[in-house]
Amino acid sequence: MPESIHELTMNRLDGKPEPLRTYEGKVLLVVNTASECGYTPQYEGLQKLHEELSPKGLVVLGFPSNDFGAQEPGSSEQIATFCRKNYGVTFPMFEKIVTKGAGASPLFALLGAKAGEPKWNFHKYLVDKKGHVVRAFPSSVAPESAELRAAIEEQL
Repeated sequence: MPESIHELTMNRLDGKPEPLRTYEGKVLLVVNTASECGYTPQYEGLQKLHEELSPKGLVVLGFPSNDFGAQEPGSSEQIATFCRKNYGVTFPMFEKIVTKGAGASPLFALLGAKAGEPKWNFHKYLVDKKGHVVRAFPSSVAPESAELRAAIEEQL
């Protein structure tokens, strides 16, 4: 298993592979997302975090998943349209993946091994500038929460 998420490559929603090394030197907030979840409005807060803190070095990365309650049934194109139209999402979004269990993607296998598997949609992993998982936040911790904000600021 890789030590850093920078060793992995994931596909963007348009199908193009993107080495996560692209984000070396940035603080990452990796989130498993879903379009039909009670937490879906968190897209708005994630977008605000991205807009406000990206100049300081934060990048939010969204990874759609259908693992919890089958709440992400859409295709990559449908997910992209939904996020753009409803929440103005401009942060990087990736192809739908498996986030838990034996079939978990290499990224979420690493995140889960270091900080616990996600228990639901919109689980957040804070990753430092070297690609190491610092800590995880459950779905109930909103993007605008003081707790999450303080942890991000500490890494920036």
